[in-house]
Amino acid sequence: MTKNMRFAIVGAGVISPLHARAIVSHPEAELTAIVDEVPEKAEVLAKEFGSPPIYATVDEMLKNGEVDAVCICVPSGLHRDITLAAARAGKHVLCEKPLGITAQDMDEMIEACRSSDVKLATVFQKRTAAEALLTKKALNEGKLGRLVMGDAYMKYFRSREYYKSAGWRGTWALDGGGALMNQGVHGVDIIRWLMGDVESVFAYASPLIHDIEVEDTAVAVVKYANGAYGVIQGATTVNPGQEARFEIHGEHGSIIYGDSGFKVWKTLDGDAAPVQAQRKAADGTDDPKAISADGHYILVDDLIHSVRENRAPLISGEEARKSVDLILAIYESARTGREVRLQPGGDPA
Repeated sequence: MTKNMRFAIVGAGVISPLHARAIVSHPEAELTAIVDEVPEKAEVLAKEFGSPPIYATVDEMLKNGEVDAVCICVPSGLHRDITLAAARAGKHVLCEKPLGITAQDMDEMIEACRSSDVKLATVFQKRTAAEALLTKKALNEGKLGRLVMGDAYMKYFRSREYYKSAGWRGTWALDGGGALMNQGVHGVDIIRWLMGDVESVFAYASPLIHDIEVEDTAVAVVKYANGAYGVIQGATTVNPGQEARFEIHGEHGSIIYGDSGFKVWKTLDGDAAPVQAQRKAADGTDDPKAISADGHYILVDDLIHSVRENRAPLISGEEARKSVDLILAIYESARTGREVRLQPGGDPA
């Protein structure tokens, strides 16, 4: 690798400017290629971020581009094929959430990157938020005692126009799911990361408002491997959309936070809540274009240093898969009307 890591962005849609902004603002990164089958979209993105070369296909970019790593910003159902192509070409991968939409896809992606000795990192930027890190630290230190409940609420809004804006939105084949797999996957990842593996789920999920294939509203009751219970709610039907909220309750206290800061902080030590500047939620509750690029910068930085230090990325393919497996179990429960048990590590049993 040259002094700077050279990045290609595949897909010039809504999320790609966050990747581009993170890359061009990083002193050890360069944006050296943009790929999109629609030239006009690629040109708009390129013009805003230094006019790197534009390619119509991934194969063309991998053959001719000067690239060390690929940011995958295409519909979720296309993540597998692009990851496999990048790995075969010896390129590292930073994949937007969700990692994949089936267990087989994710297995193949992980194995391809392992076999080619390249890094596979995933964008779950909510893990980089100060509230998430401080909560994780408190839990690791046992400050709530035995955990009894862990809840995640992702009550967002998406308009009918949003779903009509691209043919892949709201489809099983390319979106892989709806309010949970697309918008709520970040919250699912956070609560599983904080609470640990899930033992079983029972769920309801369906399209209640929007004319789409996948769920726009979902509710799941979960039992964690540590014995605690919880609720996961995801929606794109709540108008106005609410900021994501996470609640962790233990025998000695509770922590509740959202994207605008801590709401409750009561621990065994009686320490005060960490001082966090109140801020407007930047999680795309109503508008996916409103998401902050700060977390993407951290994950770009982490990928660069994971390569240089020859270590696993902060959110590896193996780690990212666990949250998708939980969503797949929720879907199975909603489809069958039965409780679904997960194997240790995340796979539906």
